[in-house]
Amino acid sequence: MKILITNDDGIYASELIPLVKWAKKLGEVVVAAPKVEQSGKSHGIEIHKAFEVKQVELVEGVRSYAVNSTPADCVRFAVLGLKEDFDLVISGINRGLNIGMDIMYSGTVAAVFEAAALGIKAMAVSTEPKFYEGAAGQMDRIWAYMTERDLFGQHPIYNVNFPKEAGPIRITKQGGPYYSDDFLPQENDMYLPQGKDIFAESGNMDLDTDAVLRGGFTSIMPLSLSRADLSVFEKLK
Repeated sequence: MKILITNDDGIYASELIPLVKWAKKLGEVVVAAPKVEQSGKSHGIEIHKAFEVKQVELVEGVRSYAVNSTPADCVRFAVLGLKEDFDLVISGINRGLNIGMDIMYSGTVAAVFEAAALGIKAMAVSTEPKFYEGAAGQMDRIWAYMTERDLFGQHPIYNVNFPKEAGPIRITKQGGPYYSDDFLPQENDMYLPQGKDIFAESGNMDLDTDAVLRGGFTSIMPLSLSRADLSVFEKLK
């Protein structure tokens, strides 16, 4: 198996090397990750100007590239620029959950959407900031769950999230908003986004938000590359 690893926290994020070392157990690993943090950049790509790509030393025997652009561009560069074939893309481990409506903003999740668009199976992995250090230790049980149930044989892209006390694994669907911002006025017509928790518990453990934040579950959610609402399509056509 040939695996591409990326993230949105940057190529020198502390959990990248542990993830790379874990992935080496599965096969050949290549890293293409942002030169600097790209959190919240969603699925942005650069189409107007050149961007820098430098090979760096991370883990012995693993080719690693620092890409001065977004996570989606990291995947694009590795596949279209290096012209290499990959069996799997792993994006993460993100320092912060990517659940509910926050999936729209996530550079971590955007990387697996880009992989899927290029025909590659992929998984995004995220956790709570306070559990970030050592999070790669969860990968064995997550991978075992996915392979024993042949999840990639049934669907190509997944979003994995686990809380600090990572409980049993649960298949989920997308929940609602749990995080928002106030905009605080600053000097010189500047405004500073200030995050705030707006999670409203529903008690529905099928939702990734409730499952992770209240149930303590590890969430695995199948993602869809299509933005079409098929129920409305069938009604209108």
